[in-house]
Amino acid sequence: MSDFKLSASLEEHDDDVRGVAFPHPKLVLSASRDATVRAWKLVEKEPPRYDCSVSSHGSAFINAVAYYPPAKGYPDGLILSGGKDTIIEVREPGREPNTDAEALLLGHAHNVCALDASSDGKYIVSGSWDSSARVWGVGKWECDALLEGHQGSVWAVLAYDQDTIITGCADQSIRIFSPTGKFVHTIKGSTDVVRALCRIVSSHPSGADFASAGNDGVIRLWKLNGKQVGELHGHESFIYSLACLPTGELVSSGEDRTVRIWKGNECIQTITHPAISVWAVAACLENGDIVSGASDKKVRVFSRAKERQAAQEVVQAFEDSVRSSSIPKQQVGDVQKEKLPGPEFLQQKSGTKEGQVIMIKEDDGSVGAYQWSQGAQSWMSIGTVVDAVGSSGKKTDYLGKDYDYVFDVDIEDGKPPLKLPYNLSQNPYEAATKFIQDNELPVTYLDQVANFITTNTQGATLGQSSQGPAGSDPLGTESRYRPGESTSAAPTSALPQLRPKILPQTSYLSIKTANLRTIRKKVEELNAQLSNEGDADAVLNTSQLATLEAMMKPLEQSLAGTSTATVDEALQDGVNLCMHMVTRWPAGQQLPALDLLRLLTAATPAAASYRSPDGGTLVDGLVNSKVFEDPDRPNNIMLAVRAFSNLFETMQGRITANREFDTIYTLVEGSADTSNRNLTIAVTTLYLNYAILFTTSPDPSQRSIIDRGKMLMDHLIRIIQSTVDSEAVYRGLVAAGTLMSLGEELRKTVKSNRGLDEAMEKAEKAVKEPRIKGVIGEIRSLLT
Repeated sequence: MSDFKLSASLEEHDDDVRGVAFPHPKLVLSASRDATVRAWKLVEKEPPRYDCSVSSHGSAFINAVAYYPPAKGYPDGLILSGGKDTIIEVREPGREPNTDAEALLLGHAHNVCALDASSDGKYIVSGSWDSSARVWGVGKWECDALLEGHQGSVWAVLAYDQDTIITGCADQSIRIFSPTGKFVHTIKGSTDVVRALCRIVSSHPSGADFASAGNDGVIRLWKLNGKQVGELHGHESFIYSLACLPTGELVSSGEDRTVRIWKGNECIQTITHPAISVWAVAACLENGDIVSGASDKKVRVFSRAKERQAAQEVVQAFEDSVRSSSIPKQQVGDVQKEKLPGPEFLQQKSGTKEGQVIMIKEDDGSVGAYQWSQGAQSWMSIGTVVDAVGSSGKKTDYLGKDYDYVFDVDIEDGKPPLKLPYNLSQNPYEAATKFIQDNELPVTYLDQVANFITTNTQGATLGQSSQGPAGSDPLGTESRYRPGESTSAAPTSALPQLRPKILPQTSYLSIKTANLRTIRKKVEELNAQLSNEGDADAVLNTSQLATLEAMMKPLEQSLAGTSTATVDEALQDGVNLCMHMVTRWPAGQQLPALDLLRLLTAATPAAASYRSPDGGTLVDGLVNSKVFEDPDRPNNIMLAVRAFSNLFETMQGRITANREFDTIYTLVEGSADTSNRNLTIAVTTLYLNYAILFTTSPDPSQRSIIDRGKMLMDHLIRIIQSTVDSEAVYRGLVAAGTLMSLGEELRKTVKSNRGLDEAMEKAEKAVKEPRIKGVIGEIRSLLT
């Protein structure tokens, strides 16, 4: 069978291409860190030429894209996409990005990194950094099942068949579920993070049902019962993506710059890219062509069929770009130039396997990398090995290896800092992941560490010196990064992290991540439905829709941290608008209104000061909306609890939260479902804020505060005992520990009933994270 050759190079994205799909020969889909999903339609066959259109434009990285095949009601199928804003967008192909989506799926609490659609068209499955996968019913567009039990990010999901869903996780495990959410069993055997899954055709010689791959660079072949029936070795770094061709051959891509084709257990072709990472690969099941997405911002189509291959000059240009690309020295290991063979070796010796890489000392003294092609029976140049330099122009040695940067990361006062090594050729997220794993730190710190790396290496490029970012020294006077501290270079995350002493907590927390454009579109879409249904009392009029538009900019500025929480007239009108929707819209349509409301409670004191025409407060409005009386809609409850939590962002909000404590506690305590991760985190965040409010009051020993503290402690103990989610447990423990500062009476009550002791013992066994151990240690010291 002939080799794949370039069919087309598609160049419109402005950042890494993280996801690709190849639904049929005339359509390619791509998702990028430039916040767009693009649809590429084949407009000319020989040579192939594609027309590009933007299908979706979000506000943050889009990391996953999938295609729902044509079905009743959706003759052209649907494009599914998700990313950092946590929202899954469902959109018909051909629709303009500024028009309403078919659906916006809300529920994940962190980056959506994996999507798949079942072949029978009944459901969609998603995976997220929030340690969960979700099953969504097609048509009704609600979460039908939450797939729990993961102890890390769910990097891969596979809708295997109508009865089986497979997930791949950062905890090195593969899990099998039913679409109803029933857990079947766990498959262990991977030695590192599982990043990719794909179904294998029944004719594959191994007899495997599916394949997995990940950070250990090995492709493993599995039966559904968990039996491993094969391993494929060849990749030299992380594997990010897998696909299966109609021939039964497998296709893989990874951090070693390659796409590889596997027949049986043998790699039969290696396609090297002029990029650092080949993030994604997909196969067209109709014609057997493949598509890749890479860190050089390009989408590339490859074909075995001569009539679908690009013009010879285009193919040659691609091969030349590979040959002329610079390969960072650290990607190929220690290169001892004086011991390398010369160019004559290429004529004298053949390779031993497809994809084998050798180093050659060229006549000009440089080091060239060559890869063996079984198909061509020759060595192919894949680039020149170069040194990479960091901000000083010199390499830094760490554990016997050279790095562009070696950052000091303070973990605890009085203890040596941890070393964070980084080379410019690396992906910041992969370097951050390794740092977290090597030091047994929580995966929840991934964004913070990766952002730090990105910020402090801006402007640095391979092969030249770079200067640090303009402005103040991003590392501070001691050239150290302290997670949790606020500097221009190291964004903080919600909780102070990795600090030597956590208790008592003194900084209020808020939950403000959002995609305002998407929420606004959803409001307008639902309002149109109400208008069509003739619900005149609920529908927004022209003036109210103008209010919705006017509030977006000041609200966006608040989310971005470029404005303070003030009484902005547009935001004040926005509060009135949201309360109108919350109290008058049907329960099934309240979600975007509640989402806006929880942002407004953080952005403006007008939310806390709200009064309805009959004098009712914001809390009264949420009571009357019956949000807390509908357990079948936990996301509505979750957003309402987040609205209460965000009240603590303003002084007026804290006054309101204190005044309304009894009502808020009754609502939350009676509706908190610890099986819903997002709701549990919202509740523990609210209780932590209350704990801070009580312990920082002028007289924390007054009877009413002590009694309230006991109420919170009682519910916190029940939450800690019944949930295994690490973030919820951590926030619950920090809240409980902070409440200890209320005085000896509360501590004696806690010691006498042993409920907290039992909860902490269970938490230590269920969540093995250093931060959990640390805060439990502090609480125990307070109880002695």
